[in-house]
Amino acid sequence: MTTQTTTAETPRTPEPDAPSGLIGLPANLARALATGGGALTIVSAFLSWTWTSAFPGDLTVYGYPGGLQWLVLVAGVLTTLFGLASYGVKGLGWLVPAGADSSLKLSALAAFGTAWYTVLAISYQLGGLANLEPGGFVAALATLVAVVGALSLPFERPAPDPVDPDDDEWEKFKHQAVASANTWKAAFATGPSASARKLPSYVEILIIVAALAVGLFVFTYGIGTEYDELFIGFLITAGFGFAALAKSGLMARISVITSRHRNVTMAGAFAAAAAFPFTQADDQYATIGVYILIFATVALGLNIVVGLAGLLDLGYVAFLGVGAYAAAMVSGSPSSPFDLHLPFFGAVLVGAAASMVFGVLIGAPTLRLRGDYLAIVTLGFGEIFRITVNNLDGISGPDVTNGSNGISSIPNLKMFGFDFGLPHDVFGVTIGRFANYFFLMLLITFVVVIVFRRSGDSRIGRAWVAIREDETAALAMGINGFRVKLIAFALGATLAGLAGTVQAHVTYTVTPEQYQFAHVVPPNSAFLLAAVVLGGMGTISGPLVGAALLYLIPAKLQFLGNYQLLAFGLALVLLMRFRPEGLIPNRRRQLEFHEAAEAPAVLSKTGA
Repeated sequence: MTTQTTTAETPRTPEPDAPSGLIGLPANLARALATGGGALTIVSAFLSWTWTSAFPGDLTVYGYPGGLQWLVLVAGVLTTLFGLASYGVKGLGWLVPAGADSSLKLSALAAFGTAWYTVLAISYQLGGLANLEPGGFVAALATLVAVVGALSLPFERPAPDPVDPDDDEWEKFKHQAVASANTWKAAFATGPSASARKLPSYVEILIIVAALAVGLFVFTYGIGTEYDELFIGFLITAGFGFAALAKSGLMARISVITSRHRNVTMAGAFAAAAAFPFTQADDQYATIGVYILIFATVALGLNIVVGLAGLLDLGYVAFLGVGAYAAAMVSGSPSSPFDLHLPFFGAVLVGAAASMVFGVLIGAPTLRLRGDYLAIVTLGFGEIFRITVNNLDGISGPDVTNGSNGISSIPNLKMFGFDFGLPHDVFGVTIGRFANYFFLMLLITFVVVIVFRRSGDSRIGRAWVAIREDETAALAMGINGFRVKLIAFALGATLAGLAGTVQAHVTYTVTPEQYQFAHVVPPNSAFLLAAVVLGGMGTISGPLVGAALLYLIPAKLQFLGNYQLLAFGLALVLLMRFRPEGLIPNRRRQLEFHEAAEAPAVLSKTGA
């Protein structure tokens, strides 16, 4: 008789759920829809979207994009490239070192947002969907298919936190909202960038040149948008597009290349900026360019005080005013109390020296304070300066600054026989008055960048960073905190005064209202601090980019009327919420906000 025995089955461990997307479609189908939708979006840009040219941009032509169609075309190209890269197409892997899925989702959203905004704008302005041609419907359908496919791509979902059975309905709702937010965040998360082999130096320099050329083109296109609909579409495409490039890891890879060739990058950046006036048909946008450079230069000086030394200065615009008033008084203005007309170099020295003296006089008794107390004192100094120059009108006080009327009729600069107030022909291109000052301000910005860079890499720069990180520990290590902070305060004030000397000649007039703590038009102390924080504290390019955005966006949002500041403030809140370390942060500050990020192998003195 045979006895048959059976062994008990070992209970199986449940396998974790396979990764899935935000929309429940198979991964292969989702990837095909996203890539195919991107390709169809490209085709739709060459079709007619409306029958009439009443809508700006003339979207009635077959075979040639116009207006907003160009932006949809760019977003479609990005979507298609990232879609092909997600299939592992040879040659496209260099574009997505951190993976293609997250960048594919963002580029699809860029195409979807721009196309649907255009379609809705056409329907609203022209009176209904009947005004759309087949190309408009194709673009709407193609971008919808692409975004549905992209959002269906699988990703690793975060493990949900356990729910307390004793929670009330409100607590359960908050728990569900947090879980949903974490899921959406994970859907757009990306992995670490794959390391690339080092390219020959000439290839890396060509990549830097190409990146700078693209940057110049994007800036020129954005600043030259001719109508409101085009600028809004530009914001949608540029916002999602650059986010997609950042998620792909391409921006980080280019950043690594530029760090190997810092001198080449800086020279190329200034060469690209110098080419800007030659891309314009008139002097209109050179006006915006020179004001952006003035704003950016002052923000870079404030970055020494706030970004490197960690001193919160809320009255920094007063140093710009001191330099402007001092230069205006010695430049031959009939409103000046001094019958003195110094050449430009003399006016520059007077303006910079006056700002430095005020920086020392204000900093010496106040820099022993810290934190909020120092901020309040500097805010008071800024207001005292504005009120004082407003009262020096011969009635409330001595007649020095002409009161609220300011110092007017400041003559144009002349250097070596070159009159900045007259147009000149350069390489067959007529360069107007504001373009002349643009080149001068670009040269001053270059000097300020050199000063910032050399200061940050010096012994005093390392002392500033030590004070910023922990003043008590720095003092314990033997650093003279008061002297170090006073040097930062004086240097920052000097650079602001340097920019103020050019501002006085560009605007013809300096008045107290130009130097307020907060105002609709920059530069003012609030906008300067926002430019430093938004761009990235402690970096060179951060405040330059932040200042350009803070000046350009309000100028382009004037069509919103009374809602202009509301939209601008909302944009700042969203930027700070999703990018608290700034648009171009240094590595140390980035790790403060993203502790889970991989620590860098090497940190420079300023954490860059």
